[in-house]
Amino acid sequence: QVQLVESGGGLAQPGGSLRLSCAASGFTFSNYAMGWFRQAPEKEREFVAGVIWNGGRTYYADSVKGRFTISRDNAKNTLYLQMNSLKPEDTALYYCGRRRGFGDIVRKGDYDYWGQGTQVTVST
Repeated sequence: QVQLVESGGGLAQPGGSLRLSCAASGFTFSNYAMGWFRQAPEKEREFVAGVIWNGGRTYYADSVKGRFTISRDNAKNTLYLQMNSLKPEDTALYYCGRRRGFGDIVRKGDYDYWGQGTQVTVST
């Protein structure tokens, strides 16, 4: 069965960095675009970053552009999110997801599987 397992979250100071990982199994990882979303308390889940099947094109929310980098290692079936220059407003539960077919990579409704999430807290 499809499984997505995030890791790497934690507490970081403003201006600090964290690297999230998402280990995928149960499907051919290299066949799918993947994305990172986040959800803060009492807010909707929002798009953060996405990458097509071979890593050749990436997409970012304006709020993280220039600070976050999405990447993937198809040999390891793993998706990454490098987060630099973290801000308190980046605090959220971060999820990785598998985009279905040829859907819109920024739209959460076009994702068919999600991990359980990893908490990122940015605070002094």
